[in-house]
Amino acid sequence: MRALATWSGAIAGLLLILVGGLIQAAVPLPSGGLNDFTGTWTLVSLPITLQVPGLLLTALVCGPRSSMLAAVAYLSVGLFQLPVFYGGGGPSYVLDPGFGYLAGFLPAAWLTGRLARQPGMNDPLSLAGAAGIGLLVIQLCGIANLLLGALAGRWSGTLLPLLMSYSIGPLLPQLLLCCAVAVVALLLRRLLLLPS
Repeated sequence: MRALATWSGAIAGLLLILVGGLIQAAVPLPSGGLNDFTGTWTLVSLPITLQVPGLLLTALVCGPRSSMLAAVAYLSVGLFQLPVFYGGGGPSYVLDPGFGYLAGFLPAAWLTGRLARQPGMNDPLSLAGAAGIGLLVIQLCGIANLLLGALAGRWSGTLLPLLMSYSIGPLLPQLLLCCAVAVVALLLRRLLLLPS
């Protein structure tokens, strides 16, 4: 029964990551400014997709095994010529500046899933903390890849614009989505009767 739960969680997680990679994150804001809540609302696009929240949601709900399997499957699908990554796919994507962030999916999935299985993880704040730690792991892996590539002369620009576009720019929206993921994960955990 445990193997069935692990594999079904992995398949659901893979689908979440794949579909999340296709959806641009957006936030509703009032048209008349932040002080005018009575008028119309518009959606403002954020500089991220929902693939990282998909991974973190899988880890929080399904645990470390399922989320690791989902991350391995996602990377495998992308490295075997299917264009599921932001810039396409294929084995050459390993040399892309953003690949370190994708490689960070593996340790982030495991660590977030392990933290979510600890006793007392039954409130949104604890789950948001676990998701935030997973996001931190992804960021650290990506930054390490950018630094190593810069030291090797791999990137065709300076390091600061790469850090701005890959790490610093998307960080605040990703942190906000960690909070949303925590709330959704708590609801799903209760709905699926998962032990807290």
